[in-house]
Amino acid sequence: QVQLVESGGGLVQPGGSLTLSCVASGFTFSSSAMNWYRQASGKERELVAAITSDGANTIYADSVKGRFTISRDNGKSTLYLQMNSLKSEDTAVYICDAPRLARGQGTQVTVSS
Repeated sequence: QVQLVESGGGLVQPGGSLTLSCVASGFTFSSSAMNWYRQASGKERELVAAITSDGANTIYADSVKGRFTISRDNGKSTLYLQMNSLKSEDTAVYICDAPRLARGQGTQVTVSS
């Protein structure tokens, strides 16, 4: 059974940091590019960051460039999103995605004082 399970979300003050994790199972994680999306209430889903299967190449949305870092540990079948200098507009459900294979349920990130 293909599965992606996110964790690490929560409530954080503006300027703070969080690290999200996504544990994959049921497919060959090391062969799949991976994405982080987010969806804020009432808004379209947005691609936040993507990483190639070997971790060598990454892309970021302009809105998070320089603040967020996507990474992966293929030995642990785990995807990460390090989020620094968080802003209120980063508040959303963050969703882990393996293209054409699976999508997680998401983890809520709320940035508020």
